[in-house]
Formats: sequence, structure tokens, C-alpha cells
Amino acid sequence: MPFTAAQIAEQVRGELIGDAAVQITGFAAANQVRPGDLTFADQEAYFAVAEASAAAAILVPEGFNSTQKTLIRVKNPRVAVARLLPLFFPPDQHSAGVHPSAVIDASASVDPTAHIGPNCVIGARVKVGARSVLMGGNHIGHDATLGDDCLLHPNVVVYHRCQLGNRVAIHASTVIGSDGYGYVLDEGRHRKILQIGNVIIHDDVEIGANAAIDRGALGSTVIGQGTKIDNLVHVAHNVSIGRHCIITGQVGFAGSTKMGDYCVVAAQSGIADHLTIGNQATIGAKSGVMRDIPDGGKVLGIPAMPDKVAKRQIIASQQLPDIIRRMRDLEKQLEALKAQVGQ
Repeated sequence: MPFTAAQIAEQVRGELIGDAAVQITGFAAANQVRPGDLTFADQEAYFAVAEASAAAAILVPEGFNSTQKTLIRVKNPRVAVARLLPLFFPPDQHSAGVHPSAVIDASASVDPTAHIGPNCVIGARVKVGARSVLMGGNHIGHDATLGDDCLLHPNVVVYHRCQLGNRVAIHASTVIGSDGYGYVLDEGRHRKILQIGNVIIHDDVEIGANAAIDRGALGSTVIGQGTKIDNLVHVAHNVSIGRHCIITGQVGFAGSTKMGDYCVVAAQSGIADHLTIGNQATIGAKSGVMRDIPDGGKVLGIPAMPDKVAKRQIIASQQLPDIIRRMRDLEKQLEALKAQVGQ
């Protein structure tokens, strides 16, 4: 469906500069646009590419001008893109109903507006909310709860008694509620400690593919409202992650760590057990966190330390080869002076 530049500007509450009637028929990156496409640029270098392209209009930050293209000025072009993409690429629609191959326990409650795809298994006393979608191959354990408008991609597993809020999206092959890693050494062998808790995922959480969120040993593992978790993340038993956190790929949380709201954890970081990570903390990539982090703290490195200290150490280590060379030169000079004195 085509839109005018004026309609797009209204949608993102932007300032229109140029032809309000120009037709927008698609959306693409600046180096891939075709005639009729809308694109965006938030830096001068990208804007030069966009301005030279076939784009019909460009989303730009405030202060950008063009004599060649229709512009839509917004505070943040990337936010505007996030709001506009569903207009041009609407999500797949899933009709209400149950596929004949699905197996649903008689005691389960599935809202009639939900979509239950092929080869799904829904256990006893499960509740599936309105308009929720199980795309296929999903297994929902007994007494689990899915809120409204949830989306489970193929082969997602939700173990028994786990709870998903509204608008939770989970990507393929992720497991919610697998046993936490709990063992105790008993007479020379590792005895399993039963993991009898669950997982609680609050509203508007999105979890990537091949992630594992372990159930609590006794209580709950909790993922806070609006938190976004990337692919291949492991969250161990009884971890509590706050609201609106960003957890990127291949991060691992050991058990019982508590993380506040609006935290950012960069890729391949590991967080030790029983720590407290404050609100708005930032953990740099490949960090090994072994101590608590205060509110607003920024850490980096293995072991993780305040980012400014870590950066100074990185710079210092890069200077080591030159320092070693200079020390050897000084040693040679010292030996030469000793030889002269000895004469």
C-alpha cells in the first residue's frame, strides 16, 4: 500500500520538507533503494549516499537539508524506522484455530482466537491467552500459562508451571524452564537437587533463538517487563533480570544473580552467581563479572573492573613491548657504564 510523504511524516510526528504528495511505496537501506522507496540517514556520510540514491524521501535528524530530496525530519531516525517498518512489512497473520496434528489435554484452556500450529503439545491445565500463536512443534508443560498475544516460534519449549505474560515473543528452539544446574556431592557422587521452581516472564519480553532460561531451584527465575534477550543466552536458576534490560548474544548468568532495570550486557560476557547488578549498569563485551556493580556502574574486562581502569590497563599493556625494549637498552647502557668504571 502506497503512502504519501505527508502521511509518513504524520505517522512519525516529523517535519516535512519538500513535496508532501510524493508517493512512498517501500522502505530500504540507502545503498539498496529503488524508485519510490523511503530511506533514512542519521550521519552525514549516510546522508550523502541517500541523497544520491533513487529514494523518494529520506528520514533525517533535525538540521539536515536537501535541494534534491523530500525530507522528513525527526528527533531520532532509528526510532522512526522502528515505528514505520510494520507499515511496509506487516507481520504474518495467523488465523485462529487448532491444527489437526496438535495434541491438547482436555483440561487445558485455549482461547478460541489463539493459533495452535502443527505438532504442538499442550499439557494439562495449561492456559493460552487471546490471539497467542504457537507456530509449530511447541511443547507446553502442565500448568503453564501464556498471556495474550504471545508468539512462540517453531520448537520453543515451555516447561511445566512456567508463566509468560502478554506480548511475549520467543524465537525458535529456545527452552523456558529447563532444570537449573543443581548438584551436591554425596558419598563420592553428584546427587541432583530437584529444581522445583519455575520461570516468570513479564509482559513485552522478547527472547532470541536457542536461549535457555532455567527454572528456579525453589522459587522463580524472573525476566522483567520489556527486557530483550538475544540468541544463545543462558540464564541460570533463580536469576532475576529487571525491566527493559538489553542482553546480547552468548551471555551467561550464573545462579541467583539479581540485575536491576535498564541494564546493558554486551556479548559473550559471564556473570558469576549471587551478585547484585544495579540499575542502569553497563557490562562491556567479553567481561567476566565477579563482583557486585552499583547503580549506573560501567565495567569491562576479565575480571571486570570499572571501564576507565580497564581501558587504562589495556593501553598500558599495548605499551609493554616498547617498555621492554627500552629496559633492555637501559640494561645495555648500564653494563657499558659498569665496564668503563671497572677500567
